Amino acid sequence: MTDNPLRHELITWPDVDKLIDVLLPQLRSVGSFGAMVLITRGGVIPGGMLAEALKITHLLTAAVDFPSTTGSAGLMAWPSFLQFPDDDLLRGRTTLIVDDVWGSGRTSTAVRERVLSAGATPYTCVLHFNPYRSMFKKAKPDFYGGVTDAYIVYPWEIDRGLRNMGMLTPDPEVN
Repeated sequence: MTDNPLRHELITWPDVDKLIDVLLPQLRSVGSFGAMVLITRGGVIPGGMLAEALKITHLLTAAVDFPSTTGSAGLMAWPSFLQFPDDDLLRGRTTLIVDDVWGSGRTSTAVRERVLSAGATPYTCVLHFNPYRSMFKKAKPDFYGGVTDAYIVYPWEIDRGLRNMGMLTPDPEVN
């Protein structure tokens, strides 16, 4: 057992609604967004909720993979973009980049830099910001609904998340 066990927090659908309500006035203060990049998988559901509320119809996805942190590069390894929109779909657009959580910050930062290099004006947005895990001391998401030091389990991942925490028993066998 470790001296500093990771705290887990289960988030309900009403909690998500409150986080969206916190984010909307912040996002509206920027004006309108010409595009949204949803980071898979975590950003798909909150991004869809925000897109609906903000009436953003130009929705794109980005899938990012980082090599294992156990190699020689560790946390400093370059990402692989498994899926990313063509530059033409982003160029000249004010673009909202959405994920569920900013933990280390690597994913949101990598997507932000790629969107910027495509000629868009990027803004990052997450439901939760964990400044205690962030690798970037001077960077943080442009918009976030809450600050946490916990591992967050969202309602759309509750079964998977609880199983990984050993809190659910396996499904019973059916004979």
